[in-house]
Parts: sequence; structure tokens; C-alpha cells
Amino acid sequence: MSLLDRFADPKLIKGMPMGDKLMASLQVTILGMLVTFVVLMLLWGLIVIMTKVLTRKPKVKPVVTETTPAVQDQAVEEEDDEELVAVITAAIAASLSTSTHNLIVTNIVRVEDATPAWGKVGRIDQMNSRF
Repeated sequence: MSLLDRFADPKLIKGMPMGDKLMASLQVTILGMLVTFVVLMLLWGLIVIMTKVLTRKPKVKPVVTETTPAVQDQAVEEEDDEELVAVITAAIAASLSTSTHNLIVTNIVRVEDATPAWGKVGRIDQMNSRF
């Protein structure tokens, strides 16, 4: 009869020497840690697989449509761009505690926001709750 088989029977535990009890306890502890580690590795693998499967981006063919924008629409867009540059320049000047005359904005590039939708909603809720 192995040490773990004797350790499983409560009647035999009382008759076991202290050294056998400690060895059996150590074996049970190591076995439990091993099982836990293996299950956690399986869960990690499943999460990696699910992440790759669920975050696949479908290939979308671009749709090209012919449009002729009106001259008035182009003028409105240019005005919006100028206003946007002015607002961004003012914000940079305010954060640097300097005048807008000391700054030259040469290029503005929109950076894609990687924040998930639930993060954006959480921020909006926090901001709205403070007012």
C-alpha cells in the first residue's frame, strides 16, 4: 500500500509515524499545486485562443463612390480646419503657460484612440457625476 493510499484512510493516519505523515502531506501539497498550475496553464491557453479568434478583423473591401463636393463644402472644411488648429494651439499654449505667439504648429495628426467603449462610457460617467 502506497503512502498516499494510507493517508487517504482516516483510520490508518493515527497509526502512521510523524515522518510518514509529513511526507504524505508534502506529496498532497505538491500534487495540489501541480494540478492547479496545469489548470491555470490550460485557462491561459484558452484565453489566448479566444482572444485571437474574437479579435480577428474581417477584411472589408473598400467601396469607391464618385462624388463631386461643392465649392462651398470645401470652404466650410477649410474654416473648420483653421478653427481646429487655433483651438489646439491655444490648448498647447495654456498647458505650457506661454503665449500662442511663441508656438508654431506645423503638423497635426489624429491619433487613433484604443480605449474600449466601456472605458469611454466610464470616463463620461465620472465626469458627469462631478458636475
